Amino acid sequence: QVQLEESGGGLVQAGGSLRLSCAASGRTFSSRTKSWFRQAPGKEREFVAGISWNGARISYADSVKGRLTISRDNAKNTVSLQMNSLKPEDTAVYYCAVGRIGTTVADTSLENGMEYWGKGTLVAVSS
Repeated sequence: QVQLEESGGGLVQAGGSLRLSCAASGRTFSSRTKSWFRQAPGKEREFVAGISWNGARISYADSVKGRLTISRDNAKNTVSLQMNSLKPEDTAVYYCAVGRIGTTVADTSLENGMEYWGKGTLVAVSS
């Protein structure tokens, strides 16, 4: 059974940093794209960042460029999100996802391009 488990969320002051991690179990996903999405209270889930299977191609939402960094470790079957200079508007539940076979980085912003999802971890940024 495939499971994705996020960790690292919490409460932080504006300007602070957090590092989210997502560990996969049940299967290895070294050949799949991976993404982070988030859902703020009262809003729809939105794309945050995506990374190709080897890390050579990365995509970010405009709202997080220069502040958030996605990375992956295929040996550990993990994907991470380093979050710096956090803002109150970054407050959301953050989800990691694994892309379907054949999904490219260009498609990682599309929810229907993702096959597996974690349950999410809450990030709260106070002003």
